[in-house]
Amino acid sequence: MSVYLDNAASTAIVPAAVAAMTAAWAQPGNPMSLHGAGRQARRTLEESRESIARSVGARPSEVLFTAGGTESDNLALKGIYAARHAQDRRRRRIVISAVEHHAVLDPAESLVAGSGAELVILPVDRAGRVNPADLRAELEAHADEVALISVMWANNEVGALQPIAELAATAREFGVPMHSDAIAAVGHVPVDFTASRLSALSLAAHKFGGPQGTGALVLGRDVAVAPLQHGGGHERDLRAGTQDVAGAAGMAAALRLAVDRLEEDTAAVIAVRDRLLAALARVDGTTVNSSTDGVPGIVHVSFAGCQGDSLLMLLDAKGVECSTGSACTSGVASASHVLLAMGLGRSAARGSLRFSLGPANTVAEIDYLASILDEVCDRAQAAGLTGVR
Repeated sequence: MSVYLDNAASTAIVPAAVAAMTAAWAQPGNPMSLHGAGRQARRTLEESRESIARSVGARPSEVLFTAGGTESDNLALKGIYAARHAQDRRRRRIVISAVEHHAVLDPAESLVAGSGAELVILPVDRAGRVNPADLRAELEAHADEVALISVMWANNEVGALQPIAELAATAREFGVPMHSDAIAAVGHVPVDFTASRLSALSLAAHKFGGPQGTGALVLGRDVAVAPLQHGGGHERDLRAGTQDVAGAAGMAAALRLAVDRLEEDTAAVIAVRDRLLAALARVDGTTVNSSTDGVPGIVHVSFAGCQGDSLLMLLDAKGVECSTGSACTSGVASASHVLLAMGLGRSAARGSLRFSLGPANTVAEIDYLASILDEVCDRAQAAGLTGVR
């Protein structure tokens, strides 16, 4: 049996997205051209923009197309920092949470190294959540020095949901723009950009049934941003380059479907998740690090005495595909910074797996996983004792 339990890394593209992309690919035309084919491409692009805006509670003019979530995060972090710092040289502080994806953490650190920024990292509790009081304390002390804040909507490893509305309200109170990496949230939990009062929000199509290599940055019209690349007036003069019309159409179709089916799909995912949690509870030495009030499909668990990479390979050999954390850092022999920030020891952090579920997963698949878990754990523990990998 083949069981795919790595939906947080990437989902299968849905037929509606394939159909939308196929239709777009069948038509020639650059959306910046003025002739008929160009106008048709532009119409497809703008209809996709309008659809995505409706799906995330934004205005169409706030949706900027990018090549994925990482680019969206980089444009938000580097672009907002550059614009704010240029306006006021005192604004050097970047405030992020301790559990950010590397698509936020690395751009922030690059600004420290290359632009003299100062990085402020907000701690999280055992569940992986930021305390809004910590952000308030930072802003009360240094509001005039803060360029921007970035706190993810949902954590990609453990599924923890942050108190975004409260954090964003605090940021607004002190006049500081706040961005949120919502890549693990959009399509899986309700997301409303306008209601959140965020300044910017990132999303990626392949996390909710759309194509890889396509994303968007939702950016408030009043937010100053410096472009990272130049070469044309595309995307509000902030993201030069001919837009991927087919990718935009596929993302819009997939997101419409995900939002329309959110309640139904969430119920299906929870049923399978609860089956998985019950199976894990029967395995000695397991500790679940995720919470049932986070992203419904993410189950993160530590296995005592095991190495995560050994577990991963043993499960893969039996047809079960999962991950040791973010796909962007897989293969790196170090404990997850997310788990360490949550208070896990290095041994527990290294002996962890993330199972991420989608609505297509079945009870039969979970039962199959349950039937092999004891054997896999025994073999992983033996490999750890003998030093065999």
